[in-house]
Amino acid sequence: MNNNIKIILIHGNGGGTKDDHWFPYAKKEFEALGLTVILETFPDNVEAKASVWLPYLENKLKADKNTILIGHSSGAVAAMRYAEKHELYGSVLVGVSYTDLGWESEKISGYYDKPWQWDKIKQNQNWIILFASQDDPYIPVDEPRYIHRKLNCEYHEFTDFGHFGSINPEENINNPLPEFPELIEAVRRKIK
Repeated sequence: MNNNIKIILIHGNGGGTKDDHWFPYAKKEFEALGLTVILETFPDNVEAKASVWLPYLENKLKADKNTILIGHSSGAVAAMRYAEKHELYGSVLVGVSYTDLGWESEKISGYYDKPWQWDKIKQNQNWIILFASQDDPYIPVDEPRYIHRKLNCEYHEFTDFGHFGSINPEENINNPLPEFPELIEAVRRKIK
C-alpha cells in the first residue's frame, strides 16, 4: 500500500458538508488502510463556484500527483475540472454530470462555461473510477455514461443507489448510504 497517498473527499453543493452521507465512514475506512484523508466543509458550499473550489483544492488542500480526489455530485465535477490542469494520483467520481442539467443552481458554479478537456483529465492521472445509479433523482444516467465513454474509466452502475446519499432523505429512503463499501474496495484495489 502506498502510504504517500492523500485522499481529499469533496462534498456537493446546495449546502453540502463534511458530515454528509458516507463521508465520515469513508474517512474512517481509508485511515484504517493507513492513508491520509482530508475531509473538510468547503467554502461557498451552497453555490460551489469553480472560482472558489479549484483554488481551494490547489492552495489550501495542496492536491497534487499523490492525491486521490473523491467527489460527490458537484464535488465530482470539481474533481474533473481540477484534473484538466493538475496532476493527480487518481479520482473517483460519484453521482457526476458534465452539463448543468438546465439548472440555474448549477450554471452559476462556472464549471460548465467551457468545453471539457477529456484527454487532459485522463492524461493527468493514473486512473479514474466512476459510480452512477439508474435511479438518481438529479442526474440522468446518460450523463455518467457519457463521461465514462469520454474518459474510458472504470465504471460501476447501480440500479438503486439514488444520488449516493442526499440532502433530502426522502429521496433515498431505501438507501441513505451511510456506508459505501464499494467505494472503499474500488480504491483499495487501485492502490495496493
